[in-house]
Amino acid sequence: MLGIKRLGLLAALVLVGLAPAAAVQAAAQPSTQDSQYLQAVHQSNLFEIRAGELAREKGQNQEVKRLGEMFKTDHTQLDQSVQQTASQLGVQLPGEPTADQRQILDRLNNARGEEFDRQWVTAQLAAHIQAIQATQTEISQGQEQSVIQLAQTVLPVLQAHYDELVNLARQLGIPVPEATATPSPTGTTTPAPGGTTESPTPGGTPESPGGTTETPAPGTS
Repeated sequence: MLGIKRLGLLAALVLVGLAPAAAVQAAAQPSTQDSQYLQAVHQSNLFEIRAGELAREKGQNQEVKRLGEMFKTDHTQLDQSVQQTASQLGVQLPGEPTADQRQILDRLNNARGEEFDRQWVTAQLAAHIQAIQATQTEISQGQEQSVIQLAQTVLPVLQAHYDELVNLARQLGIPVPEATATPSPTGTTTPAPGGTTESPTPGGTPESPGGTTETPAPGTS
């Protein structure tokens, strides 16, 4: 009888010991905002890496080729940090870009010469504006510090890419999407489309000529 009581006490102590660990594990779960941002920025990186390869292979303008190579390198490096952070937090990442991003890549793959250059720059302008918005949202609304720090690292890279794209678009006579300067939580000034209130997926659907800009939610495939 005494042995049974001792076993019951031991079991109770084990459960008490496990309770704090379970609580810590539950508390460590990233928020929906943090998880969706990691998934979205990963898909953006996959999109940018492939788009960069296409620019290097098919671009007629030398600046398109140069930016494509730079974007591929930068987003490959950024994605290493994204994958590491996601692994630490137990966030499963998608294996490919979103459906919208894949459609853009298909259109670019079928374009040639000057038309490719124009489509590529137009797509990249829209994608980077959307990526900047989504990253700003993570910085201001994220809860997991490691993801917020990641977003703070991503933001200046996206801003630098956007500035390069604007300069190239002006050289090629390509309309630049209307944007207003928005101060970010890091103290830098970043563009945001005028009138847009949603935080779309990085690398999402660009504005097509005569069309509208779709803004899929982060993580949507």
